[in-house]
Amino acid sequence: MQCSLFRGVRINNILQRCLSTQTDGEVRIASILREKFPLASSLKVRDISGGCGAMYEIHIESSEFKGKKTVQQHQLVNQALKDEIQGMHGLRIFTEVPNQ
Repeated sequence: MQCSLFRGVRINNILQRCLSTQTDGEVRIASILREKFPLASSLKVRDISGGCGAMYEIHIESSEFKGKKTVQQHQLVNQALKDEIQGMHGLRIFTEVPNQ
């Protein structure tokens, strides 16, 4: 169903986003990260492009990051998502090591 609002602007993506818990892209990225970081104690993936899949924000907490600098942690995430990143406009990555 296509809906229009404010001079014909289509809001289908916005409605779909509001009615669903996660986009296909969020599910796909989360699945890849769970496989690559099985020790992750927390993982959140959010499509911040309004539902079109062009930009994502990732929060991941894993003991696999222990002893690594932030840039190294981000490189690990980028490497895990190298195939997905090719179709993205941008990616925000937030990594943490869990408190022990």
